[in-house]
Amino acid sequence: MTNYRIGFACKWIDNPSQINGISAKDEARKYSTKSTTLRWLNNQTKCVAEHKLWDLMVHNIKSFELLIKKVSELPDNRKMVRLSSEMLPVYTEKTWSYFWQQKHVQEYLISEFAKVGDLARKHDVRLSFHPGQFTVLASDRPEVVKSSIQEFEYHAEVARMMGYARSFQDFKINVHISGRLGPAGFRKVWSGLSDSAKNTITVENEEMTYGLDDCLQLADIIPIVFDVHHHWIKDGHYIDHNDDRIQRVIDSWRGVRPVMHYSQSRRELLPEHDAQKLPDFKLLTESGHKKTKLRAHSDYFWNVAVNQYIMDFLPSFDIMCESKAKNLASAELVSNLDL
Repeated sequence: MTNYRIGFACKWIDNPSQINGISAKDEARKYSTKSTTLRWLNNQTKCVAEHKLWDLMVHNIKSFELLIKKVSELPDNRKMVRLSSEMLPVYTEKTWSYFWQQKHVQEYLISEFAKVGDLARKHDVRLSFHPGQFTVLASDRPEVVKSSIQEFEYHAEVARMMGYARSFQDFKINVHISGRLGPAGFRKVWSGLSDSAKNTITVENEEMTYGLDDCLQLADIIPIVFDVHHHWIKDGHYIDHNDDRIQRVIDSWRGVRPVMHYSQSRRELLPEHDAQKLPDFKLLTESGHKKTKLRAHSDYFWNVAVNQYIMDFLPSFDIMCESKAKNLASAELVSNLDL
């Protein structure tokens, strides 16, 4: 098996001490984006605030470049990374969005993001974004839908500046259905998105509300990202890789290699659990474990049985690891899988 990829999300860490935070003095800090708050910006003079935003832009684009360069040095089956959404702070915020539309700023963004995209393509690093929880495209509140569209289109625009979003799924930007209007509301919003957004959008099953069956209602227009852990939490079992729904997920990618998400419950929550056995959701919840606790991501992939389970998906899927130990966890997973 040689064509699979196992990636990680947003941050590079050099050692386990950085799992819960990277110090400003750590070498790994250069691979991570920086941000600011709207409150801080509003408390500054216009000149100071603009200078801060410029510095953040320069640092964050450089951090993308350095992170992709780092990932490019990994074995081919690990050349996959999710980029942080904290790249251009307050880009869609009405008070400060003007800053990002200034001619000299746009010229810098286009020039520097193009270099980032060229680097990723040169080294065949698969990239993605995952906009935050406030991107609720299926909301029943028009103002939330409007701001959510702006936020998603901002991600798509950055992908476009990097030279992506030209063809179907040359770049993945993943969201949840969210919102009270569900799949029908999501479908209506999708119809009004830009071509760049339509080329990059994917939708992922959630652990608390809209599950895999809900997402599959959109499979004719949007690729589905299957999340193993979310499905286990929502439906209470590990789905068989031969299930017809998994084939429908694969088909939704229209020939592009699908991506699935992988995480496990935290090890300290299940200290007595046999790592050689699949966790039984029904037994765990009946014994007092809370669903909200079980959904939290572990540092590493400690359950051997679940690791063996996901191997059945590797012939068809690339896997995005969602774990607190980031690249350390994905590296350990690759080394432990019997491939």
